[in-house]
Amino acid sequence: MSSAYALTPQLGLTLVVLFGLGWIAFGYWLGRSNRSHEDFALAGRQVGLALAAATAMATWVTSNTTLVAPQLTYQFGVWGMVGYSFAALGLLLFAPLAKRIKQLMPGGYTAGDFVRSRYGKPAWYLFLVISAVYALAWLVSLGMAGGILLQALSGLDYHLGMTAILVICVGYTLFGGFKAVIATDFVQAVIIIIGVVVVAGLLLTQVSVTSVHEQLTQQHPQLLDLLFPAAIMFLFNNIFFGLGEIFHSNVWWTRALSFKSQVGAKAFVLGGLLWLPIPIVTGFIALAAPQLGIFPPSADMVGPMVAAAVLGKVGAVVVFVVVFSALASSLDSLLAASADLLTRDVYQQQLRPQANDQQLLKVNRYSIVALGILTWLLCLPQLATLGALLNFAGAFVASTIMPIILGLYQPKLTGSYATAAMLLGTCAGLVGYLLIGFYVAALLSCLISSSICMIGVIRSRSRFDWQLLQQRQD
Repeated sequence: MSSAYALTPQLGLTLVVLFGLGWIAFGYWLGRSNRSHEDFALAGRQVGLALAAATAMATWVTSNTTLVAPQLTYQFGVWGMVGYSFAALGLLLFAPLAKRIKQLMPGGYTAGDFVRSRYGKPAWYLFLVISAVYALAWLVSLGMAGGILLQALSGLDYHLGMTAILVICVGYTLFGGFKAVIATDFVQAVIIIIGVVVVAGLLLTQVSVTSVHEQLTQQHPQLLDLLFPAAIMFLFNNIFFGLGEIFHSNVWWTRALSFKSQVGAKAFVLGGLLWLPIPIVTGFIALAAPQLGIFPPSADMVGPMVAAAVLGKVGAVVVFVVVFSALASSLDSLLAASADLLTRDVYQQQLRPQANDQQLLKVNRYSIVALGILTWLLCLPQLATLGALLNFAGAFVASTIMPIILGLYQPKLTGSYATAAMLLGTCAGLVGYLLIGFYVAALLSCLISSSICMIGVIRSRSRFDWQLLQQRQD
């Protein structure tokens, strides 16, 4: 039975064990210098340019880039991979926001700190709900991707792969905190860049662009149709989804607050440029599937199945290393950032305002474990494909784009309008998701949210005092 897969189950399991032991030991070694909650959560706010750019790039190379980009290329054709490359705009456009965040909130910890101080508690509560939905959707998609990867390459049970990646990432994040996250991201970024170049080079020696184009022209012309309506809608929807993902998420706010002064903007620009070509390469892999006679049981398995079929065992090992590194670089970041939100915005702000530094450090670690367990439970049923799961969250996060931008630059937007924008935008996105398709959810959400924000700015007669954000967040 194992002959049907590029890797034997024994080799697949061996790779997982070696990766796991290596990353956990590395995280433990890095975590020895953590002495305070700020060390654990923000790496002492002293992250330099090289590590900053690497962690930005590696974190954005997720199951989206390595598994969902091939899936959507398989479904939507050329616009699938080009549309995903446009997600680099999220990193590039967050660059000036990162600089502004560092200026306004030099002592801030989370995105929740900003929303609470800028818009008040009603907006903050809603923002936490949106953040929780997105974080869980992304965590579950990453856990699922680990199971799908091992299953597609070696035939190992989905639940085994899913459990393995969660245990590994929870382990080294628990020991090392944010220092472990950014250090492993640096190594993973190097692995991803080298691995993608190797896979692309080997693939082009086996399957030419011309032969793939001829095959698609004859048998699947719609995949090359630049006027394919659903694909065009996906293109624009994905732009707003990517902006919403980055602008609202504490994953990226944590980085903006932890980078050294004058580093944030440069790091996000460099990270975005490094990330830009990766979905093109991973998406092209899926276009070769019809020519190779590969029709995966689930569209999100097409990437590793095609690569393994063309490149053989060595190529399958490269694919495993690249995808596993990509998943780990995002999963650890999301665990750390979500645990920070639970510690700062739920425990400290709502339950124990007088908690000391060591209590916060302990709760942060407990939160990482709890998130890992919850994610594992939600991954068990494998209810949806990765693309469908991720784009469900698009209806939520796109509603935060304009409230975040205007909140940082426009003093006239009030909390009541920001709350209404996020609430009604999310509702509109969910209606579009359910009645039309996942490829319009973020688009509708952002449109309604932005309209409400513009009305709020025009009607407002008050101005927010920026000095309130420049103080250390209490």
